[in-house]
Amino acid sequence: MKKIHTILIGAAVSMLAIPAMAATVTNTFQAKIVIQNTCAVNLTAPTDLDFGTQGVLSANVDTTSTISFTCTSGAAYNIGLNAGANASSAGDVTTRRMKHGTADYVAYQMYTATGRTGAQWGDTVGTDTQAGTGTGTAQTTTVYGRVPPQATPPAGNYVDTVTVTVTY
Repeated sequence: MKKIHTILIGAAVSMLAIPAMAATVTNTFQAKIVIQNTCAVNLTAPTDLDFGTQGVLSANVDTTSTISFTCTSGAAYNIGLNAGANASSAGDVTTRRMKHGTADYVAYQMYTATGRTGAQWGDTVGTDTQAGTGTGTAQTTTVYGRVPPQATPPAGNYVDTVTVTVTY
């Protein structure tokens, strides 16, 4: 009986010494994001359309401004510029004016083309805006400004505020 008891104890101890088999299970999950079409005018731009210091306005005075914006890759967009705060006819982009004081103005125009020809840059999508496709990185476009010859108003600082709208 002692022999059987010793064998049983030996068998039990050897069973305890057998390492347990490791088990594993797996599953998966997804990393997700939804990208929607969007555009933003960058905070550092647009730059001012600065015609500098002038005297008599007897010839064209040309300058440029830069608009920096970012749209999602593949997003169709249109960039529009309104008529400004001082247009002689509300909403009419052909009558933009910079103002000094209460009644003194300097007329100016903005174009999408280097030669400053064709329609003036406005904010009616499909008519006088600049269309393009986003790249997902910062893009820039140039505003071509012109002060045409006109009767020169009194000396002073003339300004206007133009709103940039990106439609996508």
